[in-house]
Amino acid sequence: MKKVLVVDDESSIVTLLKYNLAEAGFEVMTASDGREGLNLAINNHPDVIVLDWMLPYMDGMEICKELRMKKIQTPIIMLTAKDEEFDKVLGLELGADDYMTKPFSPREVTARVKAMIRRSGMSSEALNSGSKSSEELYIYGALQVFPDRFEVLLNNNPVEFTPKEFELLVYLIENKNRVLTRDQLLSAVWNYDFAGDTRIVDVHISHLRDKIEENSRKPIFIKTIRGLGYKFEEPKTQ
Repeated sequence: MKKVLVVDDESSIVTLLKYNLAEAGFEVMTASDGREGLNLAINNHPDVIVLDWMLPYMDGMEICKELRMKKIQTPIIMLTAKDEEFDKVLGLELGADDYMTKPFSPREVTARVKAMIRRSGMSSEALNSGSKSSEELYIYGALQVFPDRFEVLLNNNPVEFTPKEFELLVYLIENKNRVLTRDQLLSAVWNYDFAGDTRIVDVHISHLRDKIEENSRKPIFIKTIRGLGYKFEEPKTQ
């Protein structure tokens, strides 16, 4: 049974999400403040965290940042009552994988939790829905990517990725030398309509470059095609 941690200080939201997620077959843990939520996230190893932005003692941004600093890559769905693009982008920059704006449908939250688990490779469903075999390997110079093992090596050193970052990297590689628009990437990787919030793609591309490029300002793998989108290129051998 997959575990979901819900961190929110509104008891009505916690009750509603707990009921719907339990009905969907998840084990649900809950916390009503930031400190408790961080402790549960660190010590109970949930498969997905549904995390409110505004919390007592420690807000969702602080929790997200702390988990990523500790190399805990559990997928995080951020809940926010705010609707400014800045808030959404800031959450993604600090390591959240997804966000939802209140009010929301509990059924949609459940669907996104299921998608997050399925698409991050943390359940057996992923192995039976078109994922590549464990022998599959992409090698581009010092970069090695193992799609089925959720593993990336750079100069033989492991690189930490959030599930969405990893999925985006694999999708770019699988479509190498093809220009992909931000809307195409939103549809393929996030799998639902973000109503034009293409900054989500830009933030994740920036994260990927910071992690796999020798110089993120002069990338050799992930190229920006001005006015169109992005393209993964295989570096030319010297």
